[in-house]
Amino acid sequence: MVKKTLAALIALLGLAAAPALAQAAAKAPFPVTIKATNGVVTIKARPTRIVSLSPTATETLFAVGAGPQVVAVDDQSDYPANAPRTKLSGYTPNAEAIAGYNPDLVVLSNDGGLVSSLQKLGLTVLLEPAAANLPQAYDEIRQLGAATGHGEKSTGVVKSMQVQITTLIRSVPKRSRHLKVFHELEPDLYSATSSTFIGAIYKTFGFKNIADAADSSHSGYPQLSVEYIVDASPDIVVLADTKCCGQTAKTVGARPGWANVSAVKHHRVINVDDDIASRWGPRIVDFVRLVANAAKRS
Repeated sequence: MVKKTLAALIALLGLAAAPALAQAAAKAPFPVTIKATNGVVTIKARPTRIVSLSPTATETLFAVGAGPQVVAVDDQSDYPANAPRTKLSGYTPNAEAIAGYNPDLVVLSNDGGLVSSLQKLGLTVLLEPAAANLPQAYDEIRQLGAATGHGEKSTGVVKSMQVQITTLIRSVPKRSRHLKVFHELEPDLYSATSSTFIGAIYKTFGFKNIADAADSSHSGYPQLSVEYIVDASPDIVVLADTKCCGQTAKTVGARPGWANVSAVKHHRVINVDDDIASRWGPRIVDFVRLVANAAKRS
């Protein structure tokens, strides 16, 4: 029974059967072909002038060893500190401004017509949108590694993430697998359900996400009421609005009616860096570690 449970957990996390294509890409010389969201993309030579308009992609590029090849990142790419941050916007991008950096590879997480505009300028583009789950996040890391000549390193990054996340989840006692969780995106109580990337992390732990039952529109991001949250009394409250909005365990405890919420009473209100909670790159391990530590508190 234990072996079956472990096997299921490994499969859910994407540990089973490391993709043969990714391993092949790790050793293959250029040109390489990547099956990205914007179609099959052929990269003729190892890129040396990469522009990233995705904070997650920026983190991933540096994690896999492609940092020295990056010449410009968008204004929201604040990690790592040595990333060449510019005024380029990932929200309102300008194709000509991007082309001004003479890139041989542009990495995006949002399209909105930008892919076509950049391709018309003769630029090579990879569209790597927000991952829906861990396996998709791993695939994007491998793709960026293969695309930049760091396939072997990216495979190692993914393997390390998988092992660490599995270990952290298994460290949580079975008695804590039933805990109820509330993920706060903003002080106006918008949350994330199990259908989202971050919600899928909680589901992997076995937690019950209180936002699921409140998502009548199936948007994945319902707005909850104070009464609903207090009545549900989540055992864990994750604050993903610490940087943007100054929320802390202290401010939550001072909210009217929240003093009797289980997470407040048992010191399971977690302050999480907004960026770590909203990105799907290598630092998701840090997020899982914070949640696991909170779940183990008595």
